[in-house]
Amino acid sequence: MKILRDFEGRAIRLTDERLAHILDHPEMADLEPQIETTLAVPQSVVQSASDDEARLYYRFYAGTRVGDKFLCVVVRVLLDDAFVITAYLTDKVKRGEQLWPKND
Repeated sequence: MKILRDFEGRAIRLTDERLAHILDHPEMADLEPQIETTLAVPQSVVQSASDDEARLYYRFYAGTRVGDKFLCVVVRVLLDDAFVITAYLTDKVKRGEQLWPKND
């Protein structure tokens, strides 16, 4: 298990089982370092519209195995724990309350 830090300094667990599940998808095979970067230096963080405890961290990457895509790392944030649920490549950022950067 790895303990990663997000842009706010929050400790986020990435279990061996979850990492294996993520990297089992061919398009994700080489993206383990990008998962850590996306949490630490996201371009956008969105509150999930379907799960109050889930946050979606996004960062854009050019030249992935499936072209230019956003990497989305889904993190469940509880009162005293946070852990990666999954990560995937996508064409766009999902709708939801933008948590970061703040739109003032």
